[in-house]
Amino acid sequence: MLGTFLIGRCARGAGVATLFCAALLVADAAHAARHGAKRAASHAATPALDAQAIDNAQFSAPSGKGRARAPSAATITKEEILLDRADFSPGEIDGVAGSNDKKALAAFQQANGLKPTGRLDAQTWDRLTATSSEPALMEYEIQPADVKGPFNKTIPQSFEKKAELKTLNYTSPRELLAQKFHVAPALLTRLNPKASFETAGTKIVVPNVARKPSHDRVAEVVVDKSALTVRALDANGKLISFYPASVGSEARPSPSGTWHVRSVVENPTYHYSPKLKFKGVKTQKPFDIAAGPMNPVGSTWIDLGDSYGIHGTPAPERVGKSGGVSHGCVHLTNWDAQALAKMVHRGTKVEFIN
Repeated sequence: MLGTFLIGRCARGAGVATLFCAALLVADAAHAARHGAKRAASHAATPALDAQAIDNAQFSAPSGKGRARAPSAATITKEEILLDRADFSPGEIDGVAGSNDKKALAAFQQANGLKPTGRLDAQTWDRLTATSSEPALMEYEIQPADVKGPFNKTIPQSFEKKAELKTLNYTSPRELLAQKFHVAPALLTRLNPKASFETAGTKIVVPNVARKPSHDRVAEVVVDKSALTVRALDANGKLISFYPASVGSEARPSPSGTWHVRSVVENPTYHYSPKLKFKGVKTQKPFDIAAGPMNPVGSTWIDLGDSYGIHGTPAPERVGKSGGVSHGCVHLTNWDAQALAKMVHRGTKVEFIN
């Protein structure tokens, strides 16, 4: 059963923009808590992943009529990093050939004139590795700002408890660093099994996902409701960027047809009106949920008007997957929402299809 959703309004400084996105606050919070516990428990038995193995990873094509072996975790991780760097986002880099990885791979294949199977093959690997000569991983020294905080010890489930928080920040430096480098926290730890993420000056290995600043201006955004994807196109219809997404739900599907970007708001706050009478909310007074990356709409809101928007999420591991839907809006990872927001402008066309 889907969790309670919220409709609100975002504000930045003195300017206020309407934000009526219905987000699965309670469901997301509960899922995040369960998911974090499972990751912590399972990770203790997960072996470290050698950084050199990832940088040196290759795709091994089957010889003769032999059956192709499944790519190793090192190969998949390198593939995901290269896709991310080429603006074909696999969502959260996790070293697993999951649905988002396959979607990004198929989009890359199609854009490069290859059969869009979503499966890694020798030709796709050659084309993908040719996109960049830089190593897949890089060394990063944890900065004082990465560990300074403030951090939230936990993110409560109830709306009222969320409203008591001054910010909705990350719960740890590891979570901050994971989103900074587009990687699953569990994979970040596998890459750095002995590192202390809480200590400034510590050198760690992270995905080299620094993208060159895009000078492209998006002319159209295409939201595919069936495929759970978002494509950003230029004026000639060329694909600029690709993102996995969570799009609508059966209870409240996303719209159809043509919409337009009205505004972009960074670090939006969330306003609750008692007229909505959501289950689990007892107060009869309006309240705000503070801004922060763990806000229900993440760190970025692209307003489409009339209750709809494209935005980030506090649960990047759920984007584009079963259980990651929202009530009407389009969820991207925080970093993908930020990247898209930099390329759109007021009036950019957004087309909902399928």
